Amino acid sequence: MSAPTDSPAQRQHAFRTYVEPEIEVLLRVAQTLTGSWADSEDLVQDTLIRAYRAIEGFDGAHPRAWLLTILRHTYLNSHRRQRPDLAPEITDLDGQRPAFGAAIAASPEQTVTDQVLDDSVETALAALDPKFRTVLLLIDVDQLTYAEVADLLDMPVGTVMSRLSRARDRVRTDLRSNPEFRRSR
Repeated sequence: MSAPTDSPAQRQHAFRTYVEPEIEVLLRVAQTLTGSWADSEDLVQDTLIRAYRAIEGFDGAHPRAWLLTILRHTYLNSHRRQRPDLAPEITDLDGQRPAFGAAIAASPEQTVTDQVLDDSVETALAALDPKFRTVLLLIDVDQLTYAEVADLLDMPVGTVMSRLSRARDRVRTDLRSNPEFRRSR
C-alpha cells in the first residue's frame, strides 16, 4: 500500500488519512515524555511538520509506528541542543486551543486525573524510577503496545515487559502499604 502524494491535494489527503487520526496518541506520548503540556504541544507540532514534509516517502503501512519514530527523533534532537528556556513555563494553558487546530480538549494529564487517579496512586507513581514510570504510563495510560513503546524508547520488547512488570509490582506494593488507599476502596 502506498500513500499517493504526487500533488498538494494528494499530500493533504495522505496527511489527513494517516497522520491526523494519530494526533491524540502523539499528544499523550509527548506529555509522558516531556512532563509538560506546553512542551508536548511543541513536540507534537514539530513532529507534524516533519511528517508533512516526509509524507511522500511514507508507504502507508503502520502510521502510528512511523509517527512515533518521528516523535522520538524530534524529542531526542531537541534535548541534544540543550537550549536554555527563553520564557518561564506557562502552566495555566488549560482551555487554550492547540496550535494545530484541534478542538479545545482536556490535557492528557487532566484526562488521567479525571479517571480517578487519586493522591495515593499519584504518590506511588511519583516514587517510581523514571525509567519504570515512563514505561508504565506509556502502556497503561497512553495505551501503546509493547512494540510501540520499545520502538519509541529504542529498547527491546523484553526490557519493556520487564520494566512494566516491575513498575506495576512496585505500585501495588506501595498502595498495599498505604492505609489511606485501603480505606478509600
